[in-house]
Amino acid sequence: MFRRKCDRRDWLKTATVGGVAVLAARWDLSAARATEVDDRFPRLADAALGRARSLGATFADFRIMQTETESLFVREQMVQGVSAATSLGCAVRVVCDGAWGFAASEDLSEEGVARLAAEAILIARAQAGWRKRRVEIEPLPKHVGRFDQPAEIDPFAMPLEKKVETLLGITAAAQKSGANFCQASLEQVRERTWIANTFGSRIAQSRVRLQPGFAVTVTDAKTGRFATREGSVPPRAAGWEHVTSLPLAGDAARAVEEAREKLVAPSVEPGRKDLVIAPSNLWLTIHETVGHPTELDRALGDEANFAGTSFCTPDKLDQLRYASDIVSFRGERTEPGGVATTAFDDDGVPTAGREFFIVENGVFRSYQMALGQAGRIGREASNACGYAESFDAFPLQRMPNISLEPGRDPAVTKESLIADIDDGILVEGNGSWSIDQQRYNFQFTGQVFHRIKNGKLAGMLRDVAYQGNSVDFWNACDGLGGRPSRELYGALHCGKGQPQQAAPVSHGAVPARFRGINVLNTAEQAGGKTAGCEGCRGVVRRWA
Repeated sequence: MFRRKCDRRDWLKTATVGGVAVLAARWDLSAARATEVDDRFPRLADAALGRARSLGATFADFRIMQTETESLFVREQMVQGVSAATSLGCAVRVVCDGAWGFAASEDLSEEGVARLAAEAILIARAQAGWRKRRVEIEPLPKHVGRFDQPAEIDPFAMPLEKKVETLLGITAAAQKSGANFCQASLEQVRERTWIANTFGSRIAQSRVRLQPGFAVTVTDAKTGRFATREGSVPPRAAGWEHVTSLPLAGDAARAVEEAREKLVAPSVEPGRKDLVIAPSNLWLTIHETVGHPTELDRALGDEANFAGTSFCTPDKLDQLRYASDIVSFRGERTEPGGVATTAFDDDGVPTAGREFFIVENGVFRSYQMALGQAGRIGREASNACGYAESFDAFPLQRMPNISLEPGRDPAVTKESLIADIDDGILVEGNGSWSIDQQRYNFQFTGQVFHRIKNGKLAGMLRDVAYQGNSVDFWNACDGLGGRPSRELYGALHCGKGQPQQAAPVSHGAVPARFRGINVLNTAEQAGGKTAGCEGCRGVVRRWA
């Protein structure tokens, strides 16, 4: 890792020369090591799995994972930091005596992976005296194949100076439009995984994802107030072409105008109001009120980190009216561009054909499940929701891409949803959020709020938050945009587990209308102390 802070001219004269050389050498070495792993993987898998079987494993899998990350940060016309990291290692996971065992190492020798298998067996057997229930693994079909996620332009091959110039171009556009402060960033990740198991599968995969972002701030020197507008920039499983397809400089200039309008906007009058929520805000509400509550491990009480367990217990399957009958949520890991998309999950389960409805026409139909979970609720098999953040992380049940299905009428737009509201608010962009320990009661803010009066937008508001509970909120939905209005957002870092793991997830959404939602004035709730600021939004960036 290296970090450097300098102005634009100094960066172009000095830092790019050394930085490009260092990063290029790092990524070249990673590629060479990946080629070596391709050649050695069959022998390493045989050594690990053979040792596990000989010691009594009823199931075992062997996984090698290589991760590359690069992050860039600029502020105004200064480069604040460039970070790069790589990791490569392997893990053996076993079921022995009805318990899981897991061990990981950076040692990729045949002797090393055999030792890992023995360590995993010891860990499994050590649990035999106190485990609550036996681990039962459903049989998996044998799969042999390779998946390389499409990317037109490898972002790791892009010159560092080009990336820096792109980010500085965003902040320059913001400053030209009158921003007092502005920042921009770029994060990119590549994962290469090799998976083998005792069912005979041998799988190799590679995935690339990235996300640019920015935030602008304007101030009022007379009052001391300020307003910030963050860009609603979605992450993608794609190459550098995703960055070039976005009008980032134009969006930054537009964000300055919106921040300036926020600065002088009137504070919202609290009460029950009709809302139209844009996909740029609704994706996070989907994530927190539908995605996490329908993770099976939370529902069973096996997981309680990052906002607890779940109100959505197994007795509610096929019974709970989760939403109004126009609302359906679909889980999958196959959508092009989705950051959770892959051909096989980290349990070795194929994703094609495992798409499923979490909520169908308002009724709760299915959980997200990883290997060994389905039988506990009478289902036959996983729906490919296993993921591990790194080589030394145990695969957990993690969120796939979860999306709100569009309305049936393709002609319905955000504008037509607004036209049917007498007094309400349009919410755009995600802000801060909170939710209780059963993923039931919540509160969300946003980036931009427009008052709706007599079916038309009537200026901006500030200090807005909406609250409710997950079931009542989604049952209050009475209008959905058609498929042409669908947008894909998401998070690169969704937190879960102990030790913590982060996972990428995308959420498709359309504009949606909700009736009679409770709206708070955040400045009044805070005793007026936050009237000039935007609250704490940083949590959304790292842990969604």
